Amino acid sequence: MQLLEDRIRKDGKVREGNVLKVDSFLNHQMDVNLFREIGKEFQRRFAGEEITKILTIEASGIGIACVVAEIFNVPVVFAKKTQTKNIAGDVYTTKVESFTHGRVYDIIVSKEFLGKGDKVLLIDDFLANGKALEGLATLVQDSGAELVGAGVVIEKGFQIGGKLLRDRGIHLESLAIVDGMDDKTGEITFRKQ
Repeated sequence: MQLLEDRIRKDGKVREGNVLKVDSFLNHQMDVNLFREIGKEFQRRFAGEEITKILTIEASGIGIACVVAEIFNVPVVFAKKTQTKNIAGDVYTTKVESFTHGRVYDIIVSKEFLGKGDKVLLIDDFLANGKALEGLATLVQDSGAELVGAGVVIEKGFQIGGKLLRDRGIHLESLAIVDGMDDKTGEITFRKQ
C-alpha cells in the first residue's frame, strides 16, 4: 500500500534493536483518515470472505480494528491482557510473548463474545515474531469459530512471524512489509508486493 509506505518513510523512526517507531500516526497518536484507507484496503484484500467479527489484542491494535470493523460493518472484540472484574464467567485464554515489551501476557476473551458460527478476521498493527497473532488464532480455534485470515498494517519481513503464519495456512495480508531497516541512516526497505 503505497500511501502507507510513504507515511512510514516520512514519519517512521528506526531505532536500535529492529524497532520501527510509528507512534506519531499509528499506535500512540492515530491518523484516523489513514486508518480509514487501511480499512478499505483490508476490505479489498478480503473481498468475498464472509467476516462476522474482527479480533485484535489490546492496546495498539484496537484503534485500527475499530475502523476496520466499521468498514466491514461487524463488531470488534479485543483480547485483554489482564483479567478484570468486568470479565465474568467463562473465558478463552492463552499466553502471548510481546516482542515490543519483552514479556509474556495471558490474553483473555470472554466466551460470550467469541464462539461457534463466528467468522473472524484478526487485525493488528505490527507483525514481528508472530506471537500475538498466533495467540489470537489459538483463541479462535479454542472457541470453535472460523479463522478467515489476518490483516497486519506493518510486517517486519526480516523476522519470522509472517513465514510462521503463512506456513500454518493462515491467509495473511500485510499492507507494508519492511525487509530492512538501518538505524544509522534511518533507511527503510520495503518488499515489493
